[in-house]
Amino acid sequence: MTMRRAACSCGQLSLTVEGEPSRISMCHCLECQRRTGAVISNQARFRREQVTTSGQSTVWKRTAESGNLLSFHFCPTCGSTVYWEGEGFPGYVAIAIGNFADPAFPPPTIAVWEEARHPWIVLPADTPPKRAAKQG
Repeated sequence: MTMRRAACSCGQLSLTVEGEPSRISMCHCLECQRRTGAVISNQARFRREQVTTSGQSTVWKRTAESGNLLSFHFCPTCGSTVYWEGEGFPGYVAIAIGNFADPAFPPPTIAVWEEARHPWIVLPADTPPKRAAKQG
């Protein structure tokens, strides 16, 4: 079985994940842009039982554009957002792909909130869009 480790910048908050993600996506919503400081957010979703956490996290909650509550877990030392959970995907944990620090991590298979995508971002030709109303 595949084992992966994701961690914040300082390494204080980390996750160990067993198995493959159920979904890998890229999000263009304005809130993800603000949260990451980048024009796109990439995340892998895993079932909660696949994920073991280690270290301290601070939680910040907000309502997604879909109307669902999201809980973001970030490191209180370095500030990196490592993972989040939401009412729109109960029983799952979304982990920021960059926190795996693995260039071989599988690519996203779906793009969401494309209406907020910067026009100069070009997606791979085989990335299907998903409608915004079904997110978060």
